[in-house]
Amino acid sequence: MITIVARSIIKKDKVEEFRKLAEELVRESQKEEGCISYNLFEDIKESNAFTFIEEWKDMEAIEKHNKAVHFTTIVPKFGDLREESTVNLYKRV
Repeated sequence: MITIVARSIIKKDKVEEFRKLAEELVRESQKEEGCISYNLFEDIKESNAFTFIEEWKDMEAIEKHNKAVHFTTIVPKFGDLREESTVNLYKRV
């Protein structure tokens, strides 16, 4: 299993637009084969900081996800909405 933690700081005036796109991304990603879990979290202290925490069966599932239509159409739109972002992949030890 591989866990992805993708954190973004969203421009304050773009939060609602981000939320709508992110909700669709979560909904569609959760349907994918190989997806164990896929959720979005809002930071309690920083209302424009969001983190996707995803669990995938393996790298093959992640590669398919990265090529999925919902991913390739929604994720590029995030670029104009965020101030910064980080993506890290983890494996359980």
